[in-house]
Amino acid sequence: MTRHYNFCAGPAALPTAVLEKAREELLDYQGRGLSVMEMSHRSPEFVAIAEQAEADLRELLAVPDNYRVLFLQGGASMQFAMLPYNLLGQGGTPNYLYTGIWGKKAIAEARHLAGAHVAASSEANGLTAVPRQEDIALSGDAAYLHYTSNETIGGLAFDYIPEGRLADGSEVPVVCDMSSSILSGPLDVSQFGVIYAGAQKNIGPAGLTLAIVRDDLLDRARPDTPTMFNYKVMAEHGSMYNTPPTYSWYLAGLVFQWLKHEIGGLEAMNALNERKAAKLYAAIDQSDMYSNPIAVDNRSRMNVPFVLADDRLDKAFLAESEEAGLLNLKGHRSVGGMRASLYNAVPESGVDTLVEFMADFERRRG
Repeated sequence: MTRHYNFCAGPAALPTAVLEKAREELLDYQGRGLSVMEMSHRSPEFVAIAEQAEADLRELLAVPDNYRVLFLQGGASMQFAMLPYNLLGQGGTPNYLYTGIWGKKAIAEARHLAGAHVAASSEANGLTAVPRQEDIALSGDAAYLHYTSNETIGGLAFDYIPEGRLADGSEVPVVCDMSSSILSGPLDVSQFGVIYAGAQKNIGPAGLTLAIVRDDLLDRARPDTPTMFNYKVMAEHGSMYNTPPTYSWYLAGLVFQWLKHEIGGLEAMNALNERKAAKLYAAIDQSDMYSNPIAVDNRSRMNVPFVLADDRLDKAFLAESEEAGLLNLKGHRSVGGMRASLYNAVPESGVDTLVEFMADFERRRG
């Protein structure tokens, strides 16, 4: 069997070492005679898996003690609705920064329930640069400020953490969708009220969603919040109010172990991700065939979109790259072109191979 290089935006590549460990334990988990997929989520074995995964994640991200870590279902898209339900019990208006498609979807979901104020937008620059802090204008009754740290589709990333500060100096919780950037490097969790992320990029397989919620926000839910949407209920039940996505949780735990013991933690992961992205952007910038539209300071390390000077070559590029073992380079249908997602599990050798292919394709087709 040949493992190709997978540049999919999600579900994305998983570390080979994690897949091998899962294969080893698939039929018989540590001599128990059954698979993790077959275990009761209430069993001592799975509870131990869950507790270890949370402990490893807390260590990796240095999560403060006054935050709860929740392993949920429904993807980041469900969080778009869960957030206003959980944070608007004391009134106020949810505030959002609009920098791309996922931010737009979050705003639309909030408007279904409570309305939303767009505190700043990248629409005027064509979604190629993020708003600066001085451009953010919160509503006077802001309940929280939400932003998307990395827009997966457009490849636009924040180079700073926005502050949620009202005119009178008081602060509102900052909420961040980190689906495609979490665990790619160190993070100061204490600057956020809520962090959430779909698993299928840097955490593990699809089916699991991570939420990190500050304790003081657990009592702000609207009275009409559905039970399964309530952060406090999930926290009180250890994310097991109902049957959780047990196998995805287990695999996420293996990814956390890989980050700790194979990579050496998030500082080392950050350095590797910097190298990978720098190599690909250098290849794009030095080329006459390829280009990237994003402002340099806001270029994503995780999702690198690029277009060919002649889009008539797109089909050939995709066909030939796949033949070369470079998979899922087609850009999102809403923007076209190409996109290489360089998540944690994509090895540096994969980026090297992609860069070599791009140079060869330009020599032959340029």
